[in-house]
Amino acid sequence: MQNILQHFRKDEQPFIERVIEWKKEVEDRYAPKLTVFLDPREQHIVQSIIGTHDEINVYSEGAFQEAERKRLYIAPSYFEPTIKDFEIIILKLTFPSKFVELRHPDVLGALLSLGIDRKHFGDIRIDKEIIQFACTKEIALYVKTNLTKIGRINVRIDELENMEELILPQDEWIEKVLTVSSMRLDAILSNSFNISRQKSQNLIRGGKVKVNFALCEETSYELQEGDTISCRGFGRFKITRIEGRTKKDKIRLTIGLFERK
Repeated sequence: MQNILQHFRKDEQPFIERVIEWKKEVEDRYAPKLTVFLDPREQHIVQSIIGTHDEINVYSEGAFQEAERKRLYIAPSYFEPTIKDFEIIILKLTFPSKFVELRHPDVLGALLSLGIDRKHFGDIRIDKEIIQFACTKEIALYVKTNLTKIGRINVRIDELENMEELILPQDEWIEKVLTVSSMRLDAILSNSFNISRQKSQNLIRGGKVKVNFALCEETSYELQEGDTISCRGFGRFKITRIEGRTKKDKIRLTIGLFERK
């Protein structure tokens, strides 16, 4: 257990312990385990702990093409899940789009106001007047019944029947190579957005920065491969690869900068 924990951050320990329990559950019962929706960092942790195990396989599905949030299926080697086994429902939302524009935070805020944990929802896709989002099968009926408004706007929710109508990704990740002195949040933030170290520290302390979708106000927070960082007013990026060190002992890494079309 201690050998596993030393490869991850202290704040990730509760989730790691849960993953180890999932692994043991699958081993003991020799039956598959389906998770809720996990963010990319959580998926990385699961793959790191279970993915190389000979007798257990990890499968992922988010329904949408290039989905960010996915459900994982941890299964004995004899079992390979189908798309139905992931129990993902796509709901489509219609509203009077001629008079109002709904954005991602509006939709997510309305969903969370129903008292449902974020982990029951996958990606939210918006294409002009079309809105679709993924959710776990167990809460789909509750959402359809209870989500009647977003703000003051009346909305209607139906289940998407034809998966060929799924909204395709319209965003791009642009690769950028950085050379940084450390993996500190303030150092990588300033390099990624070409701002001063002082400004990046002010943004972090001001509650403008999230790491893996959680608020982080610690300037010296150590980032790792697979982390997703967002900064209000600047955008979002993810650390895709840590390449190693340069001759001057700097860290070379590749990030994906999120660009919305």
